[in-house]
This record gives sequence, structure tokens and C-alpha cells, in this order.
Amino acid sequence: MSASATPETLQAEGVGRGDTNLVAALVFIALVVAAIGSLGAPLITSVAEAYDVSPSTAQWTLTITLLTGAVATPLLGRLGSAHRRRKVVLATLAVVAVGSVATVVPAPFVVLLLGRAAQGVGLGLTALMMATARQHLGDRAESTIAMLSVASTVGIGVGYPIASLLVQISGVRVAYLLGVVVAVAALITAVVTLPRDSSDAPPKESVDWLGAFLLSVGLIAVLVVTSQSSWWSSNPLAVVSVLLGGAAVLAAWVAIERKVVHPLVDLTALRHPAVAGANLVMFVAGIAMYLLFTLISRFVQTPQAVGYGYGLNEVEAGLVLVPFSALGFVAGRVVPKVRHKVSPFGILIANGVVIALACVLFATIRGMGVVWPIMIMGLLGFGVGGFSAVMPQAILAVTPTEETAAAMSVNQVVRSVGFSIGSAVSGLILAAHTMTGTFAPTDSGYSTAAWTAGALALVTIVLAAGINTSRSKQQQR
Repeated sequence: MSASATPETLQAEGVGRGDTNLVAALVFIALVVAAIGSLGAPLITSVAEAYDVSPSTAQWTLTITLLTGAVATPLLGRLGSAHRRRKVVLATLAVVAVGSVATVVPAPFVVLLLGRAAQGVGLGLTALMMATARQHLGDRAESTIAMLSVASTVGIGVGYPIASLLVQISGVRVAYLLGVVVAVAALITAVVTLPRDSSDAPPKESVDWLGAFLLSVGLIAVLVVTSQSSWWSSNPLAVVSVLLGGAAVLAAWVAIERKVVHPLVDLTALRHPAVAGANLVMFVAGIAMYLLFTLISRFVQTPQAVGYGYGLNEVEAGLVLVPFSALGFVAGRVVPKVRHKVSPFGILIANGVVIALACVLFATIRGMGVVWPIMIMGLLGFGVGGFSAVMPQAILAVTPTEETAAAMSVNQVVRSVGFSIGSAVSGLILAAHTMTGTFAPTDSGYSTAAWTAGALALVTIVLAAGINTSRSKQQQR
């Protein structure tokens, strides 16, 4: 300590250190919940073998996590207001930790599903991390929120290689033990670092439980059928019926939300052109992103005997995802540095071009060595990371501070629905290119799916460009 240090200097240094600790804690928690939520993907085959269930049944270890995450996100966004945010975060992480323990104990398959459902609740925490950053980090809030959005998206690849390695070494329960360790670590981190709840916040509002119920039913209906692509070919009438029923429930939810005093989601704020436009762009881009992501993941694991693919095992396939996460975080650091020179929707256009380029490359060049899918995955990660980093800026620029959690929770749900549809579209296209009696689609199926993703990326670019032009004209008036 220097002799010339003043109390004011020490206080400033303390605040700086406190800010740094809080930033690290928020990003760590966001990474943990993203990694735990994605743990089911690399373990599906191993779960099917360990629990003696079919692969389609084992797929529910991923599906149920996404479902509970989508349902919990808007509810946590409303519950986690300033006067009870810490309590909600700690309670949610406790649920995640208990669920993680349920995934490793010797028990029937249904216990594993319940544990994965409890883990999925944590996916709703990202919006609360953003609200905490906006309330407590001042000038550092914007860059931190960008990193939180990136972590919640590209963080899905963080746990893949480790989980795949653990399952090969010691079995599926040891792989799920990774979730227990990081969930407990996140809970301890939150207890130590999260600021106390605000004592001067507005009085507690009643929660719109009817709205929460209707939104949950509508989202479950949509996400269940979109996440199970096999249902589309086996029973299309039932799929359409469930989708229409879900849409009707969501329409009823909108009507109720417009009448209640304290709605679950402030639909008036969501009608702002910038917010509505950002969510629309996120929805379409989410389909394109996850469509290509699942294509590459499946392609590299296809046995070479089929005539294409690389026959990578689970660990090797997990390593292919490392560039996706690494370059995603690089983009998360780069984008905030140009945010004062380029408008948010201008940055969305640029990253839409990156995603479209990744789609075109995979559609045209993928059989020239495994290095190509790895490079394309890295390029996709950069585009997704940049997209995720700027999305909060586009929304929060016109959103009141007290509505941060609610607004970003809606965006998280929109992204989840887009990802789910992207996965379903990928499965549907590949299934349509799989000949009877064979287990693998033709190579042309991958081209068709990649071009479809590229077309959706182009739609994203057009939408972002239209919104950017409209906003520029309004600002000139």
C-alpha cells in the first residue's frame, strides 16, 4: 500500500476490485448454467445404453432441460426484481444443484429426467445476471451484459469435450458429476459475490400466475413438437394440432397480459419497433445458427463407410466444438469495442453475413479433411458470438432498467424456440434424404440443409438492414 493513498483512492480501488469480482462471478454463473443445460447432448447414446432405453427416449434428457428452461425464464425474469433478485438467484441455483445430484445417484431413468428438468430451471438465470450487471456495474454494465449473452449461447460447447471424455473413461454418471461440481461452485460464488437485494426498491408486485401458466403451456406445446423431429414424419397431423393448440394458448396469454395490472411480461415495451425487431431477428437467426450447428456436429460423427463424414468419436466431436466457443468469446470481446461506431443493427447485419458465409462454406466444402468443418464451426462461433453480444444492446437501449430482466428473458425464450426449430428442421431435412433401409442420409441432404440455413441467414440480414434503415431515417428527422 502506498503512503500517498487516500481513503477516496482506496475506496475507488475497492470498488474496482469489487466490480471485477462481480463481472467474473456473473459470467461464471452464466457459463455454468449454459454448460449444464447442454450436458445432455453428448451423453444421449451413453444414457440409452446405461439405462436400457431407446435413443429417442434418451433424447428427453436434453429436451426436458430446454423445456423447463423456456418455462422458467420469463417467470424468473419477473420474480427476480431488484428487491428479491439475490434470493431468487440463490434459490434457483440450489434447485440446479439438487437436480444435478439426482442425475448421478443410482436410480431409475425417471429420476434422471427429473434431475435434468431441475437443471433446466437454471437456464432462466442469464436474464437476472444481466439485470444485476445493469444495476450495479455502471460503465462496465454494457460490456458485461454482452459477455453474458455470449456465454449463454456459445457456452453450450464448453462442457461437451469434458463430458464426452468422462463418459468414455468412467461412465455416464461420472460425466453428470461434472454438473454437480460446477452447480455447487456457482451457488457458492453467488452467495459470496452477489449484491444484497435493494432495500429502496418498489414494493413487491403480485406475480401473474395465470399468465405464467398459460405461457408455460403454450411454450411446452411448441417446444415439444419442434424438438422431436421424428414426430413430424410419423404423425404430422398430431404435430400440426399441437402447434395450433399451443398458438391458441399463447394468443390467450397475450390477451390476458394486456389486461392485468402487473403482467408477467410488459407487452407494451415489447411492441417498441427496436425490441420487436430485435426479437424477430433473433428468432430467425436462432433457427439458422442451430440448424448449421447440429449439421456439423452430426456430419463429423458419421462413419466414413457411408461415403462421407469422418467417423469421429464423442470426445473428438466434442473437440470440434472448441473453436465454436473460443471464437464466440473472441467476438464477444471485439463487438463491444465497435459499438460506438456502428449501430446495433449494423453489427447484426455484419454477423449475419458471417453466419451466412459459414453456411455457404459447409454447403460447398466439407469433404476435404476434418480441418474444414472445424474452421467452419469456428466461423459460425464468431458470428453467433457477435450476434449474441450486440443483441442486448439493441433491446436494452429502449428498455427501462427495472424491466431489464423481463425484456431479456423474453429474448432468451425467443432464442430457445429458434434453436429448437433449427434442430427440428435439420432433422427433418436429413430424414427426407435418408433412403429406406439406411441409417444415414445422403450427402446431398447436408447440402440442402446448409443452403436452407444460409437462406435463413440471408433473411436475418435483410430484416436487420430494414430495421437499421428505418431507425436511421427516424433519427434524422
